Amino acid sequence: MLKRLETLTAKPRPGSSRAVPGKPQSETREIPVRLAASQNRIRIMELEDLVQPEGVIAHLKVTSKKQALQELSERAAKVTGLSERAIFETLLERERLGSTGVGQGIAIPHGKLPDIDRLHGLFARLDTPVDFESVDDQPVDLIFLLLAPEGAGADHLKALARISRLLRNPSVVEKLRASEDASALFAILTEPAATNAA
Repeated sequence: MLKRLETLTAKPRPGSSRAVPGKPQSETREIPVRLAASQNRIRIMELEDLVQPEGVIAHLKVTSKKQALQELSERAAKVTGLSERAIFETLLERERLGSTGVGQGIAIPHGKLPDIDRLHGLFARLDTPVDFESVDDQPVDLIFLLLAPEGAGADHLKALARISRLLRNPSVVEKLRASEDASALFAILTEPAATNAA
C-alpha cells in the first residue's frame, strides 16, 4: 500500500513556538505529516510466488532418493529452461553436505544456479515413500524442490523458511497426502499464509 503524505494545518501550542519578526503569533503553520499505518507490515512470501501449476506432481513413481532427484531435475529443467544435468548435479552437491530430508516424511532439496532468473519451486507427492537419509530415518513421500539464483541471498532463506513453515503444519501435510490430483495440491500449497498458519 502506498504511503500518503498529507499536510495538516495545526495551531502552535502556547509557548511552544518562537516569535518570528513580522508574523503574528496566532498565524497557523503547515506541518507535513507522513501517514504510514502500514509501514511496519512485512509481506509474507507466498508459495504462489515460487511454484506454478506445472511444477506440481501428484504421483511421482520412484524407488530411490537419486531417482527422485533425477525426475525432479527433469521437470525443473522444463519449467526453468535450464540444463537438467546442471540442476541434478547442484542438488547432489547439496545432499553431500547433509540430507535435506527434514523429518516426518518431508524433504526440501535445494540449490543455487548461476543462470536461473528467479526463485523456482516444484512439489511432488510420491506414490511410494523412499529412503532419503532423513534426520529421523523416516522415508519421504513429500518433496518440495527449491532452486535459486546464486545471488538470491536473503530471498533464498526466506523461501526456505516459508516452505518449512508450511510443511510443519500437520493439517496441511495431511491434506497434501490425501490429495490425488495436481490441481488440488497446488490449491493447498498456495493458500495464503494466514490461512495455513498453525
